[in-house]
Amino acid sequence: DDEFDHGFAVDWMRKDLGICLSTADENGASLPVTALVDQFYKDVQKMGGGRWDTSSLIKRLTTMG
Repeated sequence: DDEFDHGFAVDWMRKDLGICLSTADENGASLPVTALVDQFYKDVQKMGGGRWDTSSLIKRLTTMG
């Protein structure tokens, strides 16, 4: 129904992904898929979806391809 306010917010997901990516960088680890997912959630935030739940990624994929 194009409603994405039922779960863990994108803003919180990006905070956690940022911690993960920062720690990986400190340890010399490469997490390209995690970085890509973080970018996709950043796109959702730009669409006004910072408080949408993580399932809103489908909105990004159907809107931006």
